[in-house]
Amino acid sequence: MTATQNPTPALELEGTGKTFGSVIALRDVSLRVDPGSVTCVLGDNGAGKSTLIKILSGVHRPTSGEFRVQGEPVSFSSPRDALARGIATVFQDLATVPLMSIWRNFFLGNEPVAGPRAAGFLSVSQAKETTKSALLEMGIDLRDPNQPIGTLSGGERQAVAIARAVHFGAKVLILDEPTSALGVRQSGIVLKYILAARERGVAVVFITHNPHHAFMVGDRFSLLNRGRMIAAFERGNVELEELISAMAGGAELESLAHEISSIRR
Repeated sequence: MTATQNPTPALELEGTGKTFGSVIALRDVSLRVDPGSVTCVLGDNGAGKSTLIKILSGVHRPTSGEFRVQGEPVSFSSPRDALARGIATVFQDLATVPLMSIWRNFFLGNEPVAGPRAAGFLSVSQAKETTKSALLEMGIDLRDPNQPIGTLSGGERQAVAIARAVHFGAKVLILDEPTSALGVRQSGIVLKYILAARERGVAVVFITHNPHHAFMVGDRFSLLNRGRMIAAFERGNVELEELISAMAGGAELESLAHEISSIRR
């Protein structure tokens, strides 16, 4: 599935700002995320990515501007509010319990029960079968749902977290630096499942400092620097080298390279 022409955005920020006392964390940030697309937000440490994620996921309310979900203005009081509107966030720590099985982690907080929920019993067989089938739908061939999730590789744990969000109805999936601590092969696994979520019609927000990974899967690219969106590109209108140069600061990078060259002489 590819992004259709001018759909109603799954999520949209317009002129959004966030301040903490006298500290300006975000200023006049606009972002559009369409269903069935991957929108990459790129920025180095201190760019404002964490604040942006917390606004999208309902942790913080913006100080200014407008936040819309499916065209409707929203004001979230908590991450639960965001989740109720179909916005799921996978943070770097993945919110998994390493010693628990894969299926227990998959259903953590959403356990199926037999009988009334208040007095029912955990339906273990149903949970295991659902976990296996949900992961298979995303292309993840699970060996054993009883395996502790901590024994999986970083890329596999990210893949399970993505599949979990999609299974529980995420319309917007926000990924916080999902490849930052992974090697080449494991990063490839995560990128594969980002595209799998996109093919399922999910609107993906891929937060990263890695332009190479972003360019492999992105449909749109927004560059965040010191709390501002400094550039925006669409696939087909930008090359990887241009994206890297814009993210690094272009002329500023050339000046720094010249300075380093002078020192080495």
